[in-house]
Amino acid sequence: MKPVAKLSAIVMMFVFAAALVAAAEDAAKPVEPFNGKDLTGWKMRTAAPDRNQWKVGKAQLDEAKPAELLALPGGTDLVNTKPHSTDIITEAEFGDCTVACDVMMAKGSNSGLYLMGRYEIQLLDSFGKTNPGPGDMGGIYSASAPKNPKYVKPGEWNTFEIVFQAPRFDAEGKKTANAKFVKMVLNGATIHENVEVAKPTGGEIGKEAAKGPIMIQGDHGPVAIRNLKITPAK
Repeated sequence: MKPVAKLSAIVMMFVFAAALVAAAEDAAKPVEPFNGKDLTGWKMRTAAPDRNQWKVGKAQLDEAKPAELLALPGGTDLVNTKPHSTDIITEAEFGDCTVACDVMMAKGSNSGLYLMGRYEIQLLDSFGKTNPGPGDMGGIYSASAPKNPKYVKPGEWNTFEIVFQAPRFDAEGKKTANAKFVKMVLNGATIHENVEVAKPTGGEIGKEAAKGPIMIQGDHGPVAIRNLKITPAK
């Protein structure tokens, strides 16, 4: 190889390497709002301390009281152990993002995962349901029923992956596009695609905005969460 050609090849190699580094730096990094140790980074919707039943531990169905969950020592799961607790909210806020998490329900339990604190994915013990509605596990509450979901028993882990698009607003604050669940996968099955949500689904915090927190409903029934990761979209 001639010296000029060799130099050009080296330069191109460095340019390619720099492009790879720039792309890696530009890629969105997942955020893990739960540290597996304590509730740092979260706040309670209800201030009354006696309402808070959120614990850190190894989630397990309470065989003696199957409508409740245990938080056993040594675990790193976020567990709402008893009914009538309080909702828990991330201090961080997000817009367009992909949310991944595992969810465990107690028997007959009812909870919800709120994107931006406003758009609820229903978390429910729907095991055995063959014709679920918007109020069943994986439903976009009051808006869209899950399509052909795969449900697991209470005490077992459900796996969610949610691609979410936040509502859009112009410079004057007028909404120009609705929030959208671009895709939702539950236990390996795609249950929603391109579902627009014209307004908050109920039980929300605040008005629609470009960003908002993740909220997990705790004022109904026991629920456990693990492996919660939010990847902001670039």
